[in-house]
Amino acid sequence: MYGKGTPLMLPDEPRPAADRSPEAGPPGCHRHPQTPTGISCTRCERPICPQCMVAASVGFQCPECVGAGHAGSRQATTRFGGALSADGGLVTRLLIGINILVWVLAAYVLTPRLGQTWSLFSAGRDILGGPAGIADGPHQWYRLLTATFLHLEWWHVGMNMLVLYWLGPSLEQALGRLRFLALYLVSGLGGSAFAFVVAGDWMNSVGASGAIFGLIGATIVMQLRNRGPLGPAMAFLVFNLIVTFSRPGIDWRAHLGGLLLGSLTAAGLMYAPRERRGLVQALAVAGAVAVEAGMLLAGMALYGA
Repeated sequence: MYGKGTPLMLPDEPRPAADRSPEAGPPGCHRHPQTPTGISCTRCERPICPQCMVAASVGFQCPECVGAGHAGSRQATTRFGGALSADGGLVTRLLIGINILVWVLAAYVLTPRLGQTWSLFSAGRDILGGPAGIADGPHQWYRLLTATFLHLEWWHVGMNMLVLYWLGPSLEQALGRLRFLALYLVSGLGGSAFAFVVAGDWMNSVGASGAIFGLIGATIVMQLRNRGPLGPAMAFLVFNLIVTFSRPGIDWRAHLGGLLLGSLTAAGLMYAPRERRGLVQALAVAGAVAVEAGMLLAGMALYGA
């Protein structure tokens, strides 16, 4: 018989943990009922066995509470929204390694074939035998990218990689690996596309200088965004522009194109509002690629078949 106010307990219903008698032993884990345990989750207070318990700052938690806590926490990011990484210069070193490897292959192993097939070469329809190279159509457009990794002289690759070594890690740490790589590639392609639209009737150049000038522009944008000192970055840019226009044989078009596209892309990446950062940054990169595609189509209209 049950007295008034006493809760009805069915014969086969387990008694609450608080009502368990000492003879009943410890409760079973809520995930493994056959495993008795004397430990409870510090958040939900359900019993957990050693197989399920996860060490917390105080006591132990069950896997469900740990997962719920991770889902509700905000992932730490870089200054401009990239994923944090212990090695902030990995992409920079990989790019340096690729450029040096291609230089070794072009200068000592696949000479002169690699230099001839990877360079930013274009001959328009008005040139005897043209159009050729990029102006010849889509099957040659790969040169817009491969030329940015191609160097034929040690001093050329050495100077470009030295600047990349100086500027790359700080930008990579601020942007994150993916955004930094996108900035580098967009800058290099911007230099190639601008060079083609200006001089695609007869041109042949190589080098990562377009991408490097894009990183110089991005460094200036980052200093503006962070309200840091502009003097060193501006002086470095002016010095490189003087060298660009004072020495023969330098493709100033690729330098200016990389500087322009790199600076604009960096502005989109670094000034994107926090609440819509991912969308704005994706649109900034896509917009830069669209501008480069427009320059490529304009060059084809001028010089192509």
